[in-house]
Amino acid sequence: MTGKKLIISAVVLALVQIGFLSWIIAGRAAILRNGTEVLLKVEPVDPRDLLRGDYVRLGYEISTIPAKLVADLAPGQTTTPGGRMLVRLKKDVDGYWRPVSAFFGTPATVPGSDEADIAGTISGGWSLEADATLSPDYGIERFYLPEGEGRAIETDMRVRPFGVRVALAKDGTPQIKALVDGDKTLFEEPLY
Repeated sequence: MTGKKLIISAVVLALVQIGFLSWIIAGRAAILRNGTEVLLKVEPVDPRDLLRGDYVRLGYEISTIPAKLVADLAPGQTTTPGGRMLVRLKKDVDGYWRPVSAFFGTPATVPGSDEADIAGTISGGWSLEADATLSPDYGIERFYLPEGEGRAIETDMRVRPFGVRVALAKDGTPQIKALVDGDKTLFEEPLY
């Protein structure tokens, strides 16, 4: 390959990579900017990642879904690895959104004005009997903080309720918008 062709190939490859990264960032920003906003009540799990710094590992009320909430559950059904699950949330009187039903397929109805669907994945191989529970992974279980903030926030979370404002795309894909302490926004995610 001549030097000129090599340079052109390298430039094309770089442009493809930049385009792909821009597409990912723009998709996340679109959810944050235009998504349906819900407030989820959280509790801490672990405050530190040795490689990436301080974070709060978040557990939600929606982290454990009783199988009896799954509207389209077939008798004897088992979960499939990486299976998608939609959880229908409804805004409660305290402002937090809580699960009211769940679906493995497409819901028969669209969410009402005070409802929204959040998408998660579930691990496979579990038998879904009436008393079983599911633990979807929504991809919003970690929130990274400025260095030195993790432990203090974890301690505060054990004393009073915290929440996370989450933006939901139309397909239920969630993105964390902000970590809140009561009515006070502590940290907000930038669009870019």
